[in-house]
Amino acid sequence: MFKRTFFISLLVLLFACQVAPAPEGLLKGHVSIGPLQPAIREGAPEPTPNPEMYAAREIVIFDQRGRKEIARASIDAAGYYEIALPAGTYVVDINHSGIDFAKGLPMQVEIRPNEVAYLDIAIDTGIR
Repeated sequence: MFKRTFFISLLVLLFACQVAPAPEGLLKGHVSIGPLQPAIREGAPEPTPNPEMYAAREIVIFDQRGRKEIARASIDAAGYYEIALPAGTYVVDINHSGIDFAKGLPMQVEIRPNEVAYLDIAIDTGIR
C-alpha cells in the first residue's frame, strides 16, 4: 500500500511541476523593397518586387542584446511575414542580401503574450 501511495504521490508531483510553455505573441508586418531600377521615366509605373526578391530576404530575430540569433521569418510573395515568439524582448534585423539595408534596423521589439506586434520594414536596395 505504501509503494502505491508513494507512486501516486510521485506522479502527482511530476505533473504539478511540469513547466508550461512560455506564452507566445506574434511579430508581423509588411516588407517593401526598392528602388528596383536606377531611374523611372515620368508616367511609367514603378516596378514591383517579384517573389524571388522576397524569397532572398529574411527577417532575423536576435536575443535582447542582439548577439544570439533566435529565429528567422520568411517573407511571402506579397511581402508579408509573421512569426510566433515567446513573450520577451528581441532585436529585429534583416539578413542583408548584398548591399541592402533597412533604415531603423536593427530595432528592439517587445513581444507580449497573446498580442501582435507590428513592424513594417522598408529595405533599401542601394540602387541609384
